[in-house]
Formats: sequence, C-alpha cells, structure tokens
Amino acid sequence: MAGNKKKNIKPKSLDKPTESPPGEEASYFTTSDMANNAPGSPMLQGNFEGPPTKDPSSSYLSGSDPEISGDGTEVIKSDGYLEPHREYFGQRFAHFKRWVRDIELSEGGIDKFSRGYESYGLHVTAEGVRYREWAPGAKEASLVGDFNNWDVAANPMTRNDFGVWETVVANTADGQPGIPHGSHIKVTFVTGSGERVYRLPAWSRYVTQDLTKSPIYEAVFYNPPQRYTFKNKRVVPEADLCIYEAHIGISSPEGRVATFKEFTQNMLPMIKDLGYNAVQLMAVMEHAYYASFGYQVTSFFAPSSRYGEPDDLRELIDTAHGLGIAVFLDVVHSHACNNVEDGLNQFDGTDHCYFHEGGRGRHELWNSRLFNYGHHEVTRFLLSNLRYWIEEFGFDGFRFDGVTSMMYKHHGIAYGFSGHYDEYFTGNTDEEAVVYLMLANYMCHKLYPGFVTIAEDVSGMPALCRSVSEGGVGFDYRLTMSVPDMWIKMLKETRDEDWDMVQIAHQLTNRRYQERAITYCESHDQALVGDKTLAFWLMDKEMYTHMSDMSPLTPIVDRGLALHKMIRLVTCGLGGEGYLTFEGNEFGHPEWLDFPREGNGSSFHYARRQFNLVHDENLRYKYLYRFDRAMVHLERQHHWLSAHDQWVTLKHNDDKVLAFERGGLVWIFNFHPTNSYTDYRVGVAWAGKYNVALCTDDAEFLGHSRIDASVDHFSTPMEWNARPNYIQVYLPARTAVVLKHD
Repeated sequence: MAGNKKKNIKPKSLDKPTESPPGEEASYFTTSDMANNAPGSPMLQGNFEGPPTKDPSSSYLSGSDPEISGDGTEVIKSDGYLEPHREYFGQRFAHFKRWVRDIELSEGGIDKFSRGYESYGLHVTAEGVRYREWAPGAKEASLVGDFNNWDVAANPMTRNDFGVWETVVANTADGQPGIPHGSHIKVTFVTGSGERVYRLPAWSRYVTQDLTKSPIYEAVFYNPPQRYTFKNKRVVPEADLCIYEAHIGISSPEGRVATFKEFTQNMLPMIKDLGYNAVQLMAVMEHAYYASFGYQVTSFFAPSSRYGEPDDLRELIDTAHGLGIAVFLDVVHSHACNNVEDGLNQFDGTDHCYFHEGGRGRHELWNSRLFNYGHHEVTRFLLSNLRYWIEEFGFDGFRFDGVTSMMYKHHGIAYGFSGHYDEYFTGNTDEEAVVYLMLANYMCHKLYPGFVTIAEDVSGMPALCRSVSEGGVGFDYRLTMSVPDMWIKMLKETRDEDWDMVQIAHQLTNRRYQERAITYCESHDQALVGDKTLAFWLMDKEMYTHMSDMSPLTPIVDRGLALHKMIRLVTCGLGGEGYLTFEGNEFGHPEWLDFPREGNGSSFHYARRQFNLVHDENLRYKYLYRFDRAMVHLERQHHWLSAHDQWVTLKHNDDKVLAFERGGLVWIFNFHPTNSYTDYRVGVAWAGKYNVALCTDDAEFLGHSRIDASVDHFSTPMEWNARPNYIQVYLPARTAVVLKHD
C-alpha cells in the first residue's frame, strides 16, 4: 500500500499576469423532494428540485444545446500562442460533442446517464431489494450476506447483453425489505478462469472496517428507518471564495479520529466566525488507508465510516448551508486504490473492468489503478458518482484531485514543464481523460448553475479554466500550487534581507489570462510528513517555549508572528480570485501532519489539530486567529478577490517595499527586517483621503502599535509610480497596512 500521496512535478512560471476577471453570478434551484431510489421506493426528503433538463422538450436533450454549437476554438481569440494548435482544439471539442451525442442517443441525455446510482447498487423497491452490477468479465454472479447465510445459491443474478447482472431479494412475509438494515453483504463472481471471488458492491454506500479483526472493509446495507431530513436551502458559492480546507478525522485536539457530528458542532461555528464562506472537505470518499489522506479510494459512493454514518455527513452539510457556508468535496477520480478484496481492482476477475489493462492502467508511483475514461460504463460510473454526491448530500462544489496525472500519459512523473505549448497539445496529452473532465464540468455546470469546480494542476495547462463552450476544459478555478512552494523555498533558503519583491509580485500575479485561481500560502500538502507548517518554519522550537503571553516576546517569535500575518495578507490580496487556508494554519498551528502508521507506532500525536491552543487566552495563537478573521472579514466587505482593478504600483528591492491596488484598496508591505520609513511615497490612482482599514502591527494582533489608525492620509496630485497621485505613509519594519479611499 502506498503511503502519503506526493505531488511529483513542480510548475514553472509561465502564466500571464492579468487583472482579475469579474465574478460570475449564479443561482441554484430550491427545496424539493429527493428520490432515494427507483420508482415505487420510499422518498428521502431533500433540498433539491433537480436539473432543468428533466423537461423532455429541452433543447439540451435534443442535441441542439447552443452551449456546444461552436467548434471549440473560441479560446484562441484571447491567447495567440494557441493558434498553432487550432486543429487540436477542434478535434478535442469534436470528441467531446461525440460523447454528448452518443449519450443522448443511447441513454436519453447526460442527465439520465449520470443517474446510475439510482439503478445500480442496492435499492429498496415495492417487490424487494433490487441489486444491479456491471461485471462483464464474470461468468456467474450471486448476492450473499448475513441475510441469506452467505449462500451462493440463494440469490443468483442474471446477466444482460452488456455485462450487467441483476437480482431481487424478495420482501419478507410481513412486507419488510429482504435485507435488514445493517446487514453485511458481498457480491460473488465466478471468473473466466472458473475461480470464485468475493467483492464489495462497486456502488456501496456504506462500508465499515474493524481493525481489531481485519483491515479489509465490509459492505453494509444502509437503510435506516429514519433518514435525515434537510432543513436548509443550498447556498450559492460566492464569487469571492474564501475556502477553509479541512479533514474531518484530524479536526480535534484529541489523539483519535474525529467525527462528522463533532465537526458540525465544533468546527462550523468557528469557520463562520472566521468569515470563510466555503469549507472544502478532504478524505471523505472511503479509503482503505487512513494515512493516505483519502487518496486510496476503495468505495467511491461511501462517505468514510471512520467519521460516522452517511446521515451524519448530510447533517453537517445542511448545517453549513444554514450558516451560509458552501461545502466542497475533494473528488479523487484520478486513480483508485489497488486493493482487490474491498476495492475496484480486478472487480470481475479481469485486469480491465474499470481500468486500463496492463501498464497504462497503473500508476507506479502511487501504487494505484488508472481509470479507462474512454469506456462508456466507466464514464457512467464516474459521472454518476459526481451526481450522487450532489443529489444525495448537497455538495456545492468539487476539488478535482490529481488533474495533472489525469491529463498526461506520463502523469507528470519525472517531467518538468517548461511552458512550451507543445507539452500540452501533442502526444503527451491523454485526450480521453481531458474529454472526461470536459464532460464532468459540462454536466455539473449545466445541471447545477453556480456549481464550482476546482482543478489541482501543476502543469499550467492553457484553457483549463475556460468554459467548455469556448473549447476549454471547463473548470472554474485552478489552484496556484507554485505560490506555497515559493514561500517555503524562501523561508528555507533566503535571508530576510534578500527577499525579492519583484519575484514575490511576479509569482503572485502569474496567472493565465481569463482563468481564475485559488491562491494559498499552505494547504494540507505543505503540512504532511517531510514538511511543516509556515509557523513552524518561522518559529520552530520556540513555539514550544515562547508562545505564552507570560513569556518574553523573543526576536524569533516577534519575526514569526509578523511574517505569518504579512505572508497571508499579501497572498490573499494579490495571489488569485479565491483564497484557501488549511485548518489550524490560520492561527499558526505548529509542527506537521503525520497519520498513524507502522513507521510512527500508529501514533495520532500529529494527526490532530490543536484548537485548544487558540482557545487558551494565555497563548499567542489567538493573535494570529484574530488577524486571519479580520483579513477575511475585510475581504467580505470589499470583495477584492473578484475585483477588476489589480495594479502593482511598487516593487522596491532595496527598501523591501511592495505596494499595489486592488478592490478599491491600497496595500503597502514593508518586508525589511530592520528599516522603517517615514513619509514614504506611494503612488495611488484616486485623489482624496485615505485611512487605515487593516494593519498587521495593531496591538490586537500582537503588533507594536507603531501606526496610528486615526491618522488620515491625503493625496497629492503629482504622478508617482506611474499613478496620477501619491500619498505619504509611515512604514515600520515588517509591517503591512491596507488603506481605504474615503
């Protein structure tokens, strides 16, 4: 089993600096019932009305959707470097449209096609529990479990011409489902070689693991007498996304696996207090190995039972919606766990059921299987998986993991992208995978207007975040994965006196034209084994000895707190069209992440978030928490993440001063470790009065109160820094100030 998944290529700076594109307004549908399964089965009360394409007369179903009427080359108009690849874009778009057409002709449209979870797997019907499974390589199949004493002859399955097996377990004499709630179940196949094998149903919705007996998961028939009833309408993810990335299991200071219910009770109010408008949940899809951070998925339709039951996750998402917080899911469609007994590997006894056969179907670095995105039934499975998480749980967005690995045949292994466009649009590209991503984005956005999709890509693929109708891949955002790399590299290798303001500004603004990005200083990747949090890089062992208000404020802690605030502020202010933090890092969480495993004695010591630190009024973590809250709430007031006016005014390497305008605010950073400046001139666009909106040096944030927030700054009508006016400000060392125009 592979350990923690590692990113294996580093991006080069190749994107064009640009003004922020405008945010997109969107609206969701409203409350209604959500079908639990097939017609005639009980209904689960939900908060969805369903996609607009249910109308049989919809142009979308008839194949005349104007959104895909073009030729896929619209993206070339805004990027001339794509012109030599016009033929590629045309062919790729034609491939995508063939998929849409074929799905319409064979399945009645992508809406119906992507509802496979309503017919595959186990469903309670009027006649009994119906079970369907695609296993084309099997010669015989039976459903077995506690309910029939694991008798392979009791419930045999019949096969159709497409390799789909089906059986119905009749109701009991008193009309109850023939499979009781909580029963353990498996499907057993006789393979082409005559071997009998046992597997977990591929569409299992609840699987459990008892490590005292075995690490192998068991499928459980989940049909509780009372289902969770949604109380709140969905929220529309805002144009200014401030995302709180979290892992349910580590969301407790205690050395154990935390639960969905604890996250609902303890974490959501804190996220609301901080001002974040979205929470991104990692490691939710069931995974065999806890230390994989959720990247060894075994059951794609099952929320991890480590954290509780599926209804507990529904309650979490519903509660978040009640607080006005959108909820995103980390989706792992880039690969699947190599496990056979409780995963999809060799599901029907063949090597190629859900995956490519041979070497193409294996990711050697991750020891996992790679999906065959060009196969009709595999695409049904994956698109239905997305629909399932939206319809059944109410997720408002997806973060697609491992997009770089998906889009290239080399999976980014030992490959350094130079930025030359031939690297993206030649034989290196896996067109089947790219077209699958186009289908996924098209489906999500078409059926759920306002839904958000985010790509984890380090290659810098052009048009990744342009709409499918233009010929792009269709994501709303990409992650700026090179930004946290820059900060870690600087803290490791560069003296404060040598920080390069030009490089910082370039890296933070280096984004593709008309493609939005989520920026961050550190995510879960930077905290995993082999690295540590920014706070720990800044303050190291003194976090153990000098983070108490009752101890002296040492130079190391003073520097660490100052730079922690400044790094976050400049990244949030200049780095993208959305902002993300990983839980705990907002208050300077110490140390690193390391999950229980053989190499650390199965210890939970580093697999937890010590929120007790921020709640202890005697400790200095509270100051960083306060600053993060003030920063995020300021963004909610001024909406700079979706603003059109981004202008870097000053990059002065000798003075270590960086200044820019965004969101109607003026941002000034003095990164110099010792030099303070009086009456420092900074060019501004707007004439008039300026006053302090936020200052890292405030006493509230354990600063030195060297800037008087009551002092107004008046502009002088004289060109400075290529701006028509200037103001003069006091800039203490290691201080940032944000000014608003009155």
